[in-house]
Amino acid sequence: MHILPSRPPFSPTFVSHSPASSSSIVVSARVVRLRVTLFSMQDPRFQPNLSSTYQPIKCSINCNCDNEGVQCTYERRYAEMSSSSGVLGEDIVSFGNESELVPQRAVFGCETLETGDLYSQRADGIMGLGRGRLSVMDQLVDKRVIDDSFSLCYGGMGVGGGAMVLGAIPSPPGMVFTHSDPFRSPYYNIELKEIHVAGKPLKLSPKVFDQRHGTVLDSGTTYAYLPEEAFLAFKDALIKKIHFLKRVHGPDPSYNDICFSGAGRDVTQLSKIFPEVDMVFNNGQKWSLSPENYLFRHTKVSGAYSLGIFKNADSTTLLGG
Repeated sequence: MHILPSRPPFSPTFVSHSPASSSSIVVSARVVRLRVTLFSMQDPRFQPNLSSTYQPIKCSINCNCDNEGVQCTYERRYAEMSSSSGVLGEDIVSFGNESELVPQRAVFGCETLETGDLYSQRADGIMGLGRGRLSVMDQLVDKRVIDDSFSLCYGGMGVGGGAMVLGAIPSPPGMVFTHSDPFRSPYYNIELKEIHVAGKPLKLSPKVFDQRHGTVLDSGTTYAYLPEEAFLAFKDALIKKIHFLKRVHGPDPSYNDICFSGAGRDVTQLSKIFPEVDMVFNNGQKWSLSPENYLFRHTKVSGAYSLGIFKNADSTTLLGG
């Protein structure tokens, strides 16, 4: 995803991120963060001094200040032990040639230090979509230039692309709705009640999915993470359905991935081998996942796939994108 801060514009690549984490500490990104240090990036770094419209956010009682007491700073830490810190600034943000949004002034974080996965990823920053007044989304809503709604569409296995829509759009035919509880936690909560594998419900109490922060949707998490009881039940049910496939080691020895070979390279044929998985919500609506929605391709063994659903160290249920 590309947005263009500053005049003249430059175009960094961003990862969209709604607020959640896969472990006991759940932290959200509330600002767009732009790398300004000499990290390995795929796009040019942002240089505030080259923008005629950039303004630093001056130190006040409403923010944390730098050592000189001149400028507001920010710091965000994530459960996977990565972090981002820097200063806050304001500039004109454009949303690309295909957007109907006119350029808007917005506050964002200008990154000067990062660690962990944030350092190693290819993207040049993160656009926060969390429920907070400092996200770019909420700034646009406050300006009344968009409705208080956004949509994300992900690419499939082996397929790039995807799309993000800021503001409301007409619902497509067949859209399934379920209740979201804004008071359950600071995150995007839904009320998951059951998981079905090949049409059969796992023998679990609905309370399993309502522990700690409940069930959270998080676009910044690549995979899904279930409480231990739910994960073990899901894994056992899945393995029974594909017992004829060979178990293989995962692509990265640092992780104990659950992988299977012998399914073939054609992703369109996976549904003939792997079962469909249904997420059932409190109103009875089902979210059906085809195999390419819960598997990822093995990078070292041709025709092998790994399970993209993991055991969460925390009792929260986290559904990533």
